[in-house]
Amino acid sequence: MYDIIVIGAGPAGLTAGLYACRANKSVLILEKGAFGGQITFSPKVENIPGFASLTGNEFAEKMVEQVLMQGAEVEPCEVLSINDNGATKTVVTDSGEFEGKAVIIATGATHRLPGLERELDFIGNGISFCAVCDGAFYEGKEVAVLGGGNSALQEAILLSDLCKRVTIVQNLDYLTGEGKLQEQLAKKTNVEIITGAKITELIGEEELSAIKIEKAQGETQTLKIDGLFVAIGLVPQNKPFENVIGLDSWGYADSPETCTTKTQGVFVAGDCRKKRIRQVATACADGAIAALAACDYLDKL
Repeated sequence: MYDIIVIGAGPAGLTAGLYACRANKSVLILEKGAFGGQITFSPKVENIPGFASLTGNEFAEKMVEQVLMQGAEVEPCEVLSINDNGATKTVVTDSGEFEGKAVIIATGATHRLPGLERELDFIGNGISFCAVCDGAFYEGKEVAVLGGGNSALQEAILLSDLCKRVTIVQNLDYLTGEGKLQEQLAKKTNVEIITGAKITELIGEEELSAIKIEKAQGETQTLKIDGLFVAIGLVPQNKPFENVIGLDSWGYADSPETCTTKTQGVFVAGDCRKKRIRQVATACADGAIAALAACDYLDKL
């Protein structure tokens, strides 16, 4: 029986584990993929307080080492469901069941990918998902943005102030982002918008160097670029927990800033929660809030 079981070992989950251990709670952290979460895909990170520059892997390793030193246990497995037993919770995984008095769900959200060959190889080697995080690395270079919604247009606007050229590739015949964002883009002289087109091939050896685009009429075009920013949506990893946390229409945990849920003793943290800003700093903040809320809940049992 653990005091707190944390599901997910990204920045939110690891911060939650750290704070819970510091409060003298027994902690088990479960993770189905890479410990450290999506930050491990970033070859260089410069917006984490306290570090001028480091790789995502280095940051993840530091967080894992720190939480292990504080006494947390970790288990590589996939969580299938959570059973609410009232004062205790049963976390069912593909390698067995674990019992906890409280659970913090920090499973994050994965970036939706276009489904192209070798796309995983190019993540961190030409493919990025965050202009705020990685845009500065492409200053004075040529990039493309895949998508036509608000997120894609916001990425393109930010990149247009840094890059030599920005090309937006949208599969629909029109952009779906807000009119004001489209108006801002229309004023940019270094932004080209290609609608009714899809990317069919990623070109490059170790680094992405070009993309092949196919238009609805069958016309193809090879576009030389230094980077591709993918902005076609996020997929929150919450489906196994919808019975205990409640989801909004997009599949995010319907939880306020307190990181509480509809189930007593179950908390959420990080990108899996509905929120406007999804950055490492905000994920860590959620982890701390959720852990302190869980500790407060346990102390009142």
